[in-house]
Amino acid sequence: MMMNHSNHYSSERMAAHEYLPSALPFVLLILLYAAAAILSSRRYGRTWPLSRFTLWLLGILAAAAAVIGPLAEQAHRNFEAHMAAHLLLGMLAPLLLVLSAPLTLALRVFNTGTSRRISRILKGSYFRFLSHPVTASILNIGGLWLLYCTSIYSLMQDYLLVHLIVHVHIFLSGYVFTASMIYIDPTPHRTGYILRTVVMVTALAGHGILAKYLYANPPAGVPAAQAEAGSLLMYYGGDGIHIILILLLCLQWYRSARPRVVCGKKTSRIALGDQEVV
Repeated sequence: MMMNHSNHYSSERMAAHEYLPSALPFVLLILLYAAAAILSSRRYGRTWPLSRFTLWLLGILAAAAAVIGPLAEQAHRNFEAHMAAHLLLGMLAPLLLVLSAPLTLALRVFNTGTSRRISRILKGSYFRFLSHPVTASILNIGGLWLLYCTSIYSLMQDYLLVHLIVHVHIFLSGYVFTASMIYIDPTPHRTGYILRTVVMVTALAGHGILAKYLYANPPAGVPAAQAEAGSLLMYYGGDGIHIILILLLCLQWYRSARPRVVCGKKTSRIALGDQEVV
């Protein structure tokens, strides 16, 4: 019995070691953010918020859990596990990372020349198109419809390259969509709150409709029981994250529009995304 337990724990330790090479990029991202936060604090004499580092840490861990480890392995065989990984990689991780303001931190630690080059790129027409809420929602929600309603889902289970492309797209499209809805980092191409609200509600409806569709029409090769469980997780788990996103958007809208007292006079705040001008 002692020998069996020893072999069991040894195999568990070996399995854990197999994840280390894949985990290194995520560890590196955490260390880079921490180093940048320290450099920013020393350069400007003001401590970078610990809450933002915590959000970055949790976001990286959420993304890592979706692509490496037991959940990622189960996702190849179980649709419910796949959907859990999708929620982590495409929704929760992007939300947490956007809230950690990585671009703001990067612009604070890069030299002036590099920061200006980054700003010029972000002001370009390509990023204007990509960061528009309509474009971002099509890439995000439309990409999910394409994934589950075509043969792409089956192909990603059989081909590593397709698997990697799909996961990269899910994360990036989720990040761009989230960043186009709530402005945390500097955003040169800002859109109004009404447009963002309409696009968000439409995108959320598209996500919910897809979950209901998959409940009754699972992708090829997915058992009905797994499809039902995965679709329910997609529907209710997605709603939970969407509620947070809606609350954040409403909070920014309220803060930008509420009256403000300056020198004993009540003035209005003109909404410029998350910036305010008296």
